[in-house]
Amino acid sequence: MKQLCEKTCALVKEVGAYIQGQRTHFSEANIETKSINQLVSYVDQTAEKKLVNGLSLLFPDAGFITEEQTIATETKEWMWVIDPLDGTTNFMHGIPVYSISIGLLHNNKPVMGIVYELNQNELFYAWEGSPAYLNGSIIQVRSETKFANTLLATGLPYYDFEGMQPYLSTLTHLMKETRGIRRMGSAAVDLAYVACGRFDGYFEYGLSPWDVAGGIFIVQQAGGVITNFDGGEDAVFSRSIVAASAALHQQLASVIQTYF
Repeated sequence: MKQLCEKTCALVKEVGAYIQGQRTHFSEANIETKSINQLVSYVDQTAEKKLVNGLSLLFPDAGFITEEQTIATETKEWMWVIDPLDGTTNFMHGIPVYSISIGLLHNNKPVMGIVYELNQNELFYAWEGSPAYLNGSIIQVRSETKFANTLLATGLPYYDFEGMQPYLSTLTHLMKETRGIRRMGSAAVDLAYVACGRFDGYFEYGLSPWDVAGGIFIVQQAGGVITNFDGGEDAVFSRSIVAASAALHQQLASVIQTYF
């Protein structure tokens, strides 16, 4: 697993260099709309093809779940879950927060995670049995226990508006009880920042597996706790997530469950 993770990290950095190379001459003409507020470009699609081709060579027996569907999803014991450009809207508008996210599932359980934030050149990663790492250094979730001292992250609903009212009520509550709430525009980056202690917690609904599969495992290996809004352990496929340290997770989850 360590060797596979190291080789995958090298592939991710190669694809990251391609993405950054395209940023300098990217234009609005390259943007397509998949559905309401869901954008895609040739950069996402080409990056995904590069990742799929490289990962197929590294682990031929694994299947894929991909955002841009450049390869058909075929359920297998081992599954790569890929977001080739998490934070596409940021990328398109020149906002320097976007990432590549890769998770490896074994029987639907995360066993490897890689998140590469391109603009800071920060590579977060972990494999089964390892600590969580940032550019080779071990990272852990923050040890803060007082809710009033926490800085949280979230993602604003951008196409699934059914939970808007409970979400806004949750935000109102948390704005009054914490140091603040940030919206980075990349779920993978939010999770990576929880893992290294920059954020104390993160919550969002309306997510897809490729948004979170890589980051979930990194947070867990960094000592964090992951559930969905209902308190269940399956946050990869359940479309909602609460991520925090063990000391703070229940407090954050309780606030969310008050309104959802």
